[in-house]
Amino acid sequence: MKNLFLLIFVVGVLFSSCKKKEGEKQLPPQKINVFEVKAKTVPIYQEFVGQIYGEKDIPIRARVEGFLDKISFEEGSRVKKGDLLYVIDPAPLVEAKVAKQSMVAQAETVLVQTESDLNRIKPLAEMDAVSQRELDMAQAQRDASISALNAANAELNIAEINLSYTRILSPISGIIGRTLAREGEFVGKDPNPVILNTVSNINSIRVQFFLSENEYLRVARTYVKNHDRRIETRGENVEVELLLSDGSLYKHKGSIDFIDRNVDSSTGTILMQATFPNPDGIIRPGQFARVKVKVMEVKEALIVPQKCITELQGQYSVLVVNAENKVETVQIKIGEKIPGFTIIKEGVKSGDKLILEGLQKARPGMEVIPVVTPYENESTNKQ
Repeated sequence: MKNLFLLIFVVGVLFSSCKKKEGEKQLPPQKINVFEVKAKTVPIYQEFVGQIYGEKDIPIRARVEGFLDKISFEEGSRVKKGDLLYVIDPAPLVEAKVAKQSMVAQAETVLVQTESDLNRIKPLAEMDAVSQRELDMAQAQRDASISALNAANAELNIAEINLSYTRILSPISGIIGRTLAREGEFVGKDPNPVILNTVSNINSIRVQFFLSENEYLRVARTYVKNHDRRIETRGENVEVELLLSDGSLYKHKGSIDFIDRNVDSSTGTILMQATFPNPDGIIRPGQFARVKVKVMEVKEALIVPQKCITELQGQYSVLVVNAENKVETVQIKIGEKIPGFTIIKEGVKSGDKLILEGLQKARPGMEVIPVVTPYENESTNKQ
């Protein structure tokens, strides 16, 4: 009797299991979003950290020593070329100028006297009333007094130039920064401020950054090949972008306008400079930013969203929907990465459909209904 009940139980379990499998087979294929691979030319960018400078950053220096009498500007304001910025106490230099003027007057008096002596001796020498030696001496004294007057005038000019240095004018139009000296402070000699301030023209800005030897060669070879030209000290055809410290992409593009002549042997890097327009004056000197440089172009590249790729112990794979609408796993080799995407070197071809969403639910051998879905990188949209 027990054996009969056991047999009925086993048959019932087998029947329900078969029925369940039968039901599973009858489930219709589910729709699943896929990405269709297409070959296209893809630019590869690389980012470098750079520091920002103004188009011109001119230091304002005290060229004579003295006490600072006056500051004639507002810190952080715009100034025009020729505007008065600082006044250094001119009194000592006024006195120096007066002293030099007196020396000029003295030299002029001596010249008048020696000219008179020479004019008196010349007719006497013609009548042999005085010796030739006396004539030569009078001539030499007159010539020496002319040289002395020229030297006195030169020293007077220097005194006037030094006096003009007490009024410090803006050399360019731009924005002036914070003053490093205040009224009443002695300037013009270390350790007191010799550089009083800096005026920057920021209508355009310069960004300086460094590339390693390998990075430089990669960029140089790409542009020599694509543009059929040599990269020397300027790279006008090398277009670059600027990523600001908050992660936003600067709306104006720039170009490389300077490549240093040599690689720094201590760091193994080479200096490059890119210039960007700055019409709104948003970018200021001293900021740090990332320069985005196109280092190469990959033609006929097969790019797929990074979310399609599965990595396990250094091996990469994707789930592909084949011609029979069945899922299969394909091993791939990856290449360069760009925001949100990866270039596939081997494993897929143009036209392949890769599962974009639902990777956890999809299984090899499963039949699905592929729905081709466009994919846009979210980080690109934010920028």
